[in-house]
Amino acid sequence: MAMKALDIKNEYYKKRGEEIKIEEMAKILHTSKEEIALALETLQPINSIEEKLYDEGEDGISLIDKMSSNVDETTMLTNKLCIEQLLNNLNEQERQLILLRYYKGKTQTEIAKILGITQVQVSRIEKRTLERMKMKLAM
Repeated sequence: MAMKALDIKNEYYKKRGEEIKIEEMAKILHTSKEEIALALETLQPINSIEEKLYDEGEDGISLIDKMSSNVDETTMLTNKLCIEQLLNNLNEQERQLILLRYYKGKTQTEIAKILGITQVQVSRIEKRTLERMKMKLAM
């Protein structure tokens, strides 16, 4: 399938000077566009993640170097789980306020309109809720 698709692709390019669409190839070969895409993918070379992409002697950059990050994923996951647990311990109004404020970036005035309370009440609830969350984290 891959070789047939490649032949059609090359012939189409020779005749028209442009790339054939996968949909057109699928019609010609009486198959799905997903099958064509998978078949063409098999023609791509396989590279080792250790292979140097930019060869600069011993300091070349490999695919694994590009994939890894300096982010401490364990700490991020732990923090995320802690915050989720803290949010689950809040009442509905407090949870909604914190989510709107810190995850949706809403102002206190916008939150007040959404929750049907005053901006001053939002400020007080936010301050009290954050203090309680800090105390629970400190335990």
